[in-house]
Amino acid sequence: MTGVAGTHETGVASVNFRRILETWWPLAASWLLMSAELPAISAVLARLNDPEVHLASYGAVVFPISLIVEAPVIMLLAASTALSKDWSSYVKLRRYMHIMGSVLTAVHILIAFTPLFDFIVEQVIQIPPRLVEPSRIGLMIMTPWTWSIAYRRFNQGVLIRYGHSKVVSVGTFLRLITDATVLLIGYWVGWIPGIIVATSAVAAGVLVEAAFVGLRVRPVLKSRLMKEPESDEQLTLRGFIVFYSPLAATSLLMLSVQPASSAALSRMPGALASLAVWPVVGGLMFTLRSLGHAFQEVVVALLDEPGAEREMRRFAWRLTFLTTGVLTLLASTSLSAIWFVGVSGLTPALGDLAGTAIWFGILLPGLSPLQNLYQGILVHRKQTRSITESVIVFLCVCGGLLWAGVEWAPFPGIYVGLTAFTLGALSQVLWLAWRSRSPD
Repeated sequence: MTGVAGTHETGVASVNFRRILETWWPLAASWLLMSAELPAISAVLARLNDPEVHLASYGAVVFPISLIVEAPVIMLLAASTALSKDWSSYVKLRRYMHIMGSVLTAVHILIAFTPLFDFIVEQVIQIPPRLVEPSRIGLMIMTPWTWSIAYRRFNQGVLIRYGHSKVVSVGTFLRLITDATVLLIGYWVGWIPGIIVATSAVAAGVLVEAAFVGLRVRPVLKSRLMKEPESDEQLTLRGFIVFYSPLAATSLLMLSVQPASSAALSRMPGALASLAVWPVVGGLMFTLRSLGHAFQEVVVALLDEPGAEREMRRFAWRLTFLTTGVLTLLASTSLSAIWFVGVSGLTPALGDLAGTAIWFGILLPGLSPLQNLYQGILVHRKQTRSITESVIVFLCVCGGLLWAGVEWAPFPGIYVGLTAFTLGALSQVLWLAWRSRSPD
């Protein structure tokens, strides 16, 4: 068997539900473990001093800004899975990864340690004054985040390509253990500000995961990648830019909606409550959506094989029904109060707000498998520009609804935010479905 795509010795491979499941579940486990990070942080912050301030600082300022800075490196996972065909390509990709990591880390430092921070959070986002200093400290601590993510996702792509997707989930488990250790220490000490506890946990976690993945990829490089015959289609800087630029732009545009949504919620009724609940509800949504996020690399890796596209469409729809059903069950029963108040540690009033809010995003998790199915098809065909187009559609719909909410909404902003994200995601999926119909 060669690579994760696994072409059999006869030259004919069949893709069925079991085959897809075996490739998908370690990646899904990794995403699920990673998705536990935000609920764990929220649960600890909710039990420390000034929970609303520190929840809002992390969820509405520090995390969104960190995400948008690292956005250009997120798609290194897909790029590495698709392009690491031989040693020469790997070395070139590694060089590009380090360049991006160093430049973006410099951007992060510029924002966190200079007056640019004050301009962004006070003039652009316009967060409540109480959030400014905690957010500044948190963003400073998050400095190692971007380069660690770049290094980790680049090498994870190699592991996935060569059939070692289980290593990815082990690395994420170690990250979560590190997170939990730092969070528990902060909770036990009690007097450390919540934003310092949260960002220290996240920074330590990504560093540990990156180091682990870097160690585990070395044997794969020696035993597999270095022995691969040189590809006829050599990777050039121009070719990489043409392939990767739309993916980087996609991530950047997609994640720009995070600080934009924080800015919009800050201008709607019940701003502090909505900003405090936003990361908790977002963590729940991310957990369910993560099952779909794991699917794109599976599509990229297996799509060459006979019958793959038909089986993958079936698999994606099964995930859609599963995740939608789980969220509906949670929203319509007492499980909502158990999760938001009992587990996440929100006050009963904030728990009620969160429980009502999830109805406005009830379709959001189920759209993720379909989105990643169509994106995987387009990445495999190297039609990455179509993915960027879909994100522009998302931003137009989502941004328009957020603007309308700021202008006219008489109710809490979190309802508008989730509605905007859901309808934006639906529009994006419809665009991707249309663009993936034709290979031209």
